[in-house]
Amino acid sequence: MKTIRIVDILKKSENYLQSEVNVKGWVRTKRGNSAVNFIALNDGSIVHSLQIVADVAAFDPELLKKVTTGACLSVTGTLVSSMGKGQTVEIQAKYIEVLGTADPEKYPLQKKGHSMEFLREIAHLRFRTNYFGCVMRLRHAMAFAIHQYFNDRGFVYLHTPLITGSDTEGAGEMFQVTTLDMENLPRTPEGKVDYSKDFFGKLTSLTVSGQLNGELGAMALGKIYTFGPTFRAENSNTPRHLAEFWMIEPEMAFYEIEDNMDLAEDFIRYLVNYALEHNADDLQFLNDMFDKTLLERLQSVDKEAFARLSYTEAIDILLKSGHNFEVPVEWGMDLQSEHERFLVEQHCRKPVILTDYPEAIKAFYMKQNDDGKTVRGMDILFPKIGEIIGGSEREADLDKLLRVIRSRHMKEDVLDWYLDTRRFGTAPHSGFGLGFERLLLFVTGMANIRDVIPFPRTPQNADF
Repeated sequence: MKTIRIVDILKKSENYLQSEVNVKGWVRTKRGNSAVNFIALNDGSIVHSLQIVADVAAFDPELLKKVTTGACLSVTGTLVSSMGKGQTVEIQAKYIEVLGTADPEKYPLQKKGHSMEFLREIAHLRFRTNYFGCVMRLRHAMAFAIHQYFNDRGFVYLHTPLITGSDTEGAGEMFQVTTLDMENLPRTPEGKVDYSKDFFGKLTSLTVSGQLNGELGAMALGKIYTFGPTFRAENSNTPRHLAEFWMIEPEMAFYEIEDNMDLAEDFIRYLVNYALEHNADDLQFLNDMFDKTLLERLQSVDKEAFARLSYTEAIDILLKSGHNFEVPVEWGMDLQSEHERFLVEQHCRKPVILTDYPEAIKAFYMKQNDDGKTVRGMDILFPKIGEIIGGSEREADLDKLLRVIRSRHMKEDVLDWYLDTRRFGTAPHSGFGLGFERLLLFVTGMANIRDVIPFPRTPQNADF
């Protein structure tokens, strides 16, 4: 008999009522008495479990003893309407097969509350909880929606390299990639590590961004996007940082800063609406059990246009607010999370797009404004999260770009391939980066970024 997913039984129960069905899944709970057992079975396809009713007299007592929380079962029986609270249908079991047992003395996910910290320690099992089932289904839905959004709008999905010889941000906080023997490193006559003996013949690292490669694609294909893992060797043990995370980075030829902002706002709104439409059960559970304001926040994204402010206007608002910030506000500073959240949550009370940042605090590739002080960067700030998107119009003028690269003492020869896009047929172009896990923090309401990725990589932690 073909196994039916529990989500299909619960969503399309009219197709199966009074029919014999087979389901497989893991036991969430078992309760009952000497006459009947009630088993909550979940297969991961939906947050809700399906109730299995087992007549004790019809089954081997030794079999029922093996039906414990965490055990994996195959159940065949008749789907009937349920009079019980919390479900509309249930299965009257005829056959139960225990596919895998779970020792109740050792299985860590018993019927009780578990802290997020504890669940991170057993990340290989936390998918079986309702919380993380919801989060991972939402993660899948958002990944699918991202590809659908760009495909429907004529973008080309470009696969950019994870191993790179350049540093997109100019920050230098990168993980090195090497096959050299760490116990016996080759040295140059000057005593430095001789990377010419390494696999790639030079110093290489894991990428912090696919943007520079993405720009090459956009300057030939028109509109591209990348979606893949990126890496930052930042020793930041905070609820908002990961050493390995996923980024979505569209790059568009002939887009100026206004076009870039319009696309980014539309993109975010599309993703939030997709989650509301396709993952209503997961969002309702997270709203009820974790964050009572989640649905309200998500629904508010579509109500009105995002606020748009220049960096200078934002600084003026913060200075005039009278708010006692931990980090004092001054023009030229890199805004902190407390400043961003004040603008979003207290002043504008909706998402905010900030533009025209001081050149000194932004990446070298951003287009310079005529004032000589600011660049056409843009950040989108969201409630509870702060910055969720960072982007800019890119500098298309070769001379201006070279001036910034030289003033920052960057290695011009390493970027020569990138500069060719300005030498040969340069054009206005723009792009942005969306941190996938930052998006998921907003969509799920989770408080820690380690709880929206299957296996978080953070300082001193590379388990599983």
